[in-house]
Amino acid sequence: MQPVISVQNIAARFGGTTLFEGVSFIINERDRIGLVGRNGAGKSTLLRILGNLHRPDEGNLVIPEGFSVAYLPQEMALHSTKTVFEEALAAFSEVLFLKDKIAASEAGMSQRTDFSSRGYRQLLREHHEAYERLRLIGEETVQADTERTLAGLGFEPADFNRSLVQFSSGWKMRVELARILLQRPGLIMLDEPTNHLDIESIQWLEEFLTGYPGAVILVSHDRAFLDRVTTRTIEITLGKIYDYKAGYSGYMEQREERMETQLAAYSNQQRQIRQIERFIERFRYKNTKARQVQSRIRMLEKLDPVEVDLIDETGIRFSFPHAPHSGKIVVEARKLGKSYPQKEVLKGLDFQVIRGDRIAFVGRNGEGKTTLARILAGQTDHNGELRFGHQVVLGYYAQDQADILDPEKTVFRTIDDIALGDIRPKIRTILGSFQFSGDDIEKKVKVLSGGEKSRLSLAKLLLTPYNLMILDEPTNHLDMRSKDILKNAILQFTGTLIIVSHDRDFLQGLTGRVFEFRNGGIREYIGDIYDFLEQRKLRSLSQLESPSQPDRHRITVPAVSERKAAWQEKKSYERELRLIRTKISRCEQDIETLETRIRKTEEIMGNPEQYPEPVSDSRFFHEYEELKKQLEDRMERWQALLEQLDVMLRGG
Repeated sequence: MQPVISVQNIAARFGGTTLFEGVSFIINERDRIGLVGRNGAGKSTLLRILGNLHRPDEGNLVIPEGFSVAYLPQEMALHSTKTVFEEALAAFSEVLFLKDKIAASEAGMSQRTDFSSRGYRQLLREHHEAYERLRLIGEETVQADTERTLAGLGFEPADFNRSLVQFSSGWKMRVELARILLQRPGLIMLDEPTNHLDIESIQWLEEFLTGYPGAVILVSHDRAFLDRVTTRTIEITLGKIYDYKAGYSGYMEQREERMETQLAAYSNQQRQIRQIERFIERFRYKNTKARQVQSRIRMLEKLDPVEVDLIDETGIRFSFPHAPHSGKIVVEARKLGKSYPQKEVLKGLDFQVIRGDRIAFVGRNGEGKTTLARILAGQTDHNGELRFGHQVVLGYYAQDQADILDPEKTVFRTIDDIALGDIRPKIRTILGSFQFSGDDIEKKVKVLSGGEKSRLSLAKLLLTPYNLMILDEPTNHLDMRSKDILKNAILQFTGTLIIVSHDRDFLQGLTGRVFEFRNGGIREYIGDIYDFLEQRKLRSLSQLESPSQPDRHRITVPAVSERKAAWQEKKSYERELRLIRTKISRCEQDIETLETRIRKTEEIMGNPEQYPEPVSDSRFFHEYEELKKQLEDRMERWQALLEQLDVMLRGG
């Protein structure tokens, strides 16, 4: 591969804070790079530098003349009054320019009769050159390419001629993404593109980027997306970068190996230094050992210290309060619907949510996932019947944080205004767990970044113990570490969960039911997100045999080759492996919780005077014996899962 961009010792600073410095690397013509690091590490700044939208404070950026770079930021304001199709067609500016030039030269020639003159021959030459260039670019595919790209990103043919102003900001970002993809630049840079896409559009984008002939740089907190597209990972951490020749999962493994190697080398060197220093101290004043002492002093002076690269471990830290008990049926809907003047979003929904359910809402954007979440949370009206069970306490995390939070309140007041009782003295501790400390708590909501608003909204969920939580895209704007902590907190949540998300890796192992939203209705699948995706693909295959059953969600799948069959088998194995490891993790968490409860119970039994009720009470001992039985059951389950994992690893 040929290098196309050279980054040479660049640095970026803001308000006296250094984001990074001494950064150097080369981008090759077919690179698939994942740019990773925590929120605020400087990923977006680096992309803006590569796109010539921001000048580095130090260093140089070398880009060949004529090389094109396109950049999609996380958010941008689009105020175009063009139609969706017209805005996407703007990608073909050269094509439009050439067509105008051809039309102008033809009009000029039609008005002249001096066919042998120099001026006429000049017009003829310009017409021919423009026509040949247009033929080389492939003007005849412009319309088809535009339609194909817009459809891949989720637009219906009926949407093509609608004005852009009729669409939400997320759909406008899709149009901008389509325009960038259609431009075919030498380097595509996308900053969190999956925030605006549903699962099917993400899958289409994965396929597009995998086969793209130019270079690609992605910033994403979607592990599955990075793993499927990228083959190289650049990490920004603590002002430095590390370049790995691997996708995200490979990068994580290599980073861990690098840290282990460095720590081992560091420990060995420190042991060697201590031995030398002990020798010097012991024999410093013995004349017979003077030569050996001096030799070891020189040895210490010449020793190159082994450095251990630090990993930035900052991130949110929290767990949800224990969920209070609720009735068996948490939510029941009959003929539930929701209509807007221009569209009936939901119609005739019948479903039940049972205590302990963990349900994922998935489907294309605009199909009603967020609408149903808002209906359940009491944020919007509806048709039909909706009933909540006994003692249901609902907590809601909304996707549109900017509309939910009061922009004029400070971070502290946002929490203080709704905190009650014993929780109020803990407000600063809670905010600190979500990375708000010092002067940060006096910031007004309107100046917070998307990630900060997400963290503040999550912090609000800790103020009340809920037994039904509805989370609408909670991972948007969270970095990888914060997402891991959130997922772990959700796994330990003891109540009922409904979660809207397009992040497959985040959803994996979190839910046992999937509601797919399509054409105003929902269809239920048993299992987690990867079980759903597997079933969905198989169902689409059978539908291909029935052309009389149109399905706008149909996925055209070619005949399965041996290579693809092997790939599918590998993916199935990896999915089962992930599921077993998740079950093992849950068992270990249960065991730890049970051991803690047993230990506290035994402390009470050893000090009965501290227990307000008589320890001889049969209920007390029954609960104690029940805890020990539960622990024994979980230990047996844990051992069985470990044996199952061992068999898979040896056989895989």
